[in-house]
Amino acid sequence: MKDPVSRVARTMQPSGIRKFFDVVAEMPDAISLGVGEPDFDTPWHIREAGIYSLEQGRTFYTSNAGLPELKQEVSNYYRRKHGLTYDPKTETFITVGGSEAIDMAMRAMLDPGDQIIIPEPCYVSYVPCARMTGAEVVTIPLQEKNEFKLTAEELLSAVTEKTKLLVLAFPNNPTGAVMTREDLEPIAKICMEKDIYVLSDEIYAELTYSGEHVTIAQLPGMRERTVIINGFSKAYAMTGWRLGFAAGPKEILLQMVKLHQFAIMCAPTTSQYAGLEALRFGDKDIEIMRESYNQRRRYVVNELNDMGLHCFEPFGAFYVFPSIQSLQMSSDEFAEQLLAEEKLAVVPGTAFGSCGEGFIRISYAYSLAELKEALTRIRHFIERRRQG
Repeated sequence: MKDPVSRVARTMQPSGIRKFFDVVAEMPDAISLGVGEPDFDTPWHIREAGIYSLEQGRTFYTSNAGLPELKQEVSNYYRRKHGLTYDPKTETFITVGGSEAIDMAMRAMLDPGDQIIIPEPCYVSYVPCARMTGAEVVTIPLQEKNEFKLTAEELLSAVTEKTKLLVLAFPNNPTGAVMTREDLEPIAKICMEKDIYVLSDEIYAELTYSGEHVTIAQLPGMRERTVIINGFSKAYAMTGWRLGFAAGPKEILLQMVKLHQFAIMCAPTTSQYAGLEALRFGDKDIEIMRESYNQRRRYVVNELNDMGLHCFEPFGAFYVFPSIQSLQMSSDEFAEQLLAEEKLAVVPGTAFGSCGEGFIRISYAYSLAELKEALTRIRHFIERRRQG
């Protein structure tokens, strides 16, 4: 019989994150610091908007690109936050989470043989989505000495005549790194000189702790060559609602919507009405959650450094990426043994690319009580290793 499975699907590796949490689900008294999910409930007024939409019988399909009023609010968001103007009819698009937007953007922009540059460590979906297009994937290993920021020298060393698309994901998952306007300016200059487009994943844009988030689309000449991906999951604690959005040049967005028509039809209607409430009235909710994350961030970084796990200070998202190299263990060994001995799950850095070796990802999107208990378990684990 012919192989019923495609070569691309068969050779694709499963997520390096999930295997630990399948074990945790069956382990009594286990704690997980691995899932990138807010521990807050979706704010009540946003839930009410979703409930009300159901009570009103709004269970129909929306237009493929999303509710017109929600697309207008996305446009308003970028004007208000970044001074960017996007036509809500043709330059904004509502998706099933940021993940679908990433997939649709890559499918719309890349042909087999095109080259895409993806800095690592990075979110686990970028490389598989790119490979499904038939594009050539080139990864750039980011360095802790640069606070895991992409430098102009690193980008130039990877660019070839085939380079078409650069993925930028700041604030970053898993490192928590951010890039300032000064960091982005030389990257933008290279993109314009080398005619490179940018896919800017800004799902953590609202979770920055040192100044306002800057998108590369704000820089001169970059709006017309940047697709911005964002969503509601992280900022508004709406992970299960599966709602995201994209903004970018009309010629790209129209193709993304066309692909979305055949793959998805439209984002969930109930979620879109909830998202409308979030964009209109959710700024205060973000402030409250961001301040709580910031307190946890400072606590976790201080504790990890105190126990000898060097951790640079992340200024975005809700992750820390401490080094475990002093323990002479691989990332997988550390995560597996920590889970077995202390019933605590973290993610090995290698889940986010090979350059993540020697690091682990810890999410601080958990209560302080859980974080204190988890860090106590890590301290016990480390002390045993150093004594033995």
